[in-house]
Amino acid sequence: MSRFRDEVELVPRPAFAIATCVWLGFFLLMMLLPFRLDPEGRNWPLAGKLAMSVLPGIPLFVLVLLIGYVYSDAKRRGMRYVMWTLLAALIPNAIGIILYFVLRDPLLTNCTHCGAQVRPGFTFCPKCGGSLSQACPQCRRAAEPGWTHCAHCGASLRVA
Repeated sequence: MSRFRDEVELVPRPAFAIATCVWLGFFLLMMLLPFRLDPEGRNWPLAGKLAMSVLPGIPLFVLVLLIGYVYSDAKRRGMRYVMWTLLAALIPNAIGIILYFVLRDPLLTNCTHCGAQVRPGFTFCPKCGGSLSQACPQCRRAAEPGWTHCAHCGASLRVA
């Protein structure tokens, strides 16, 4: 499966249903009102009427799907998903959605000892206390692979 397909599958089914209803309502509104109220609009060809009815609803359809994606993605990343969903929906011009993509947390990883989900960069699992990466024996802070001395306290990281 492609990554795009995996990400699209995150969008909840109710978001697809709401997006379809929004698009259909906008389609019907655009199909009925302008061409009935404007006498010259009745003379348009069918292709023009369909284009003027179908195309304007597509950005709304995509916007609702993006809000659904923000909800699911924030939930799987362990973020405040209700807050981010409200921000994505209520800040105009899709600025809330853009902010989400700029500020979102990295994906959670699994602890190798107990399987709990932990944030990347944690040295120890908050659930079981198991070591997730190399740590300084003196100050217990995270140390990157390849370091010979701790960057925080200067202690040697070599195993004796």
